[in-house]
Amino acid sequence: MSSSSSSSFSSCTLLIGLLCVVLLGGSLSHGQLSPTFYDSTCPNASNIVRGIIAAALKTDARIGGSLIRLHFHDCFVNGCDGSLLLNNSATIQSEKEAPPNNNSARGFGVVDNIKTALETACPATVSCADILAIAAEESVSLAGGPSWNVSLGRRDSTTANRTAAGLFLPGPTEALPSLKAKFLAVGLNSTDLVALSGAHTFGRAQCSSFINRLYNFSGSGNPDPTLNTTYLSTLQGICPQNGNTTVVTNLDLTTPDVFDNKYFSNLQVQEGLLQSDQELFSTTGDETVAIVNNFTANQTAFFANFVVSMIKMGNISPLTGTAGEIRLNCGKVNNSTGSDGLLYSSM
Repeated sequence: MSSSSSSSFSSCTLLIGLLCVVLLGGSLSHGQLSPTFYDSTCPNASNIVRGIIAAALKTDARIGGSLIRLHFHDCFVNGCDGSLLLNNSATIQSEKEAPPNNNSARGFGVVDNIKTALETACPATVSCADILAIAAEESVSLAGGPSWNVSLGRRDSTTANRTAAGLFLPGPTEALPSLKAKFLAVGLNSTDLVALSGAHTFGRAQCSSFINRLYNFSGSGNPDPTLNTTYLSTLQGICPQNGNTTVVTNLDLTTPDVFDNKYFSNLQVQEGLLQSDQELFSTTGDETVAIVNNFTANQTAFFANFVVSMIKMGNISPLTGTAGEIRLNCGKVNNSTGSDGLLYSSM
């Protein structure tokens, strides 16, 4: 292990302790979640979500990757509680403006469209946190990936935590020890890390997420040595020095809009786009290398492990029972409780 990696690991040991403080409630329990939660109150919820995503895909091929990322970024900050969706207000500093999300997280309009449709079909019933969980599964399924029974019954937070989002969301330029520590802090192991990273088999990333690898990696004055030289030239053409860092390119250069295991075979030939991707295979001697090799050779194993890991991630500290609320507008907390006991908010 390099000195820089040792330093990263030391800092991440502290990170685990800090996260326990930030994750109020701290439990990784799935509480009262159940795949049948809406069977009687909103039986068509998943079909409604799927239909809206399918329509969005006709004009936005990257929306599936964007939606699964929203679920990921929601769950890693105070649990899967829809806090990422809250906008700024007099009392809330939105997580949308935390560095890992600012000008990067997207798909909020599609989430709003889903919420509007669900409010029409089943008023004040389906939470925004559950919308993100369902949307993640439907996005994967629509792209040719596995399907699974999504555990439901999460409720929505009335607060957000921009500071935690800035500290604890895994970033694209992080070394493997830091990534593993952030996953471990929320109860996810190395297999979960590799499997969930496989969601980068579809979607796009901005130049700002990987330009650190193209010209002056870690202050060396040279590109990242774990980046395939032909791929490097391609990426330098897309992201020139001092160019527009909001330009996007495919996370998976082989099958960019299909959910498959090509992401892992890309890593084997040093064609992972993000540093955090390539670290999974190029960190010599780490257990993640064997996991990448297994998923490359066996797509069925990848799909099976991905489903398990998605369910585990979706179970991080949900609000259930009477905790939180069912937001009527995913971007803001409900304003008041009426005399009839129903929660109201202007849409």
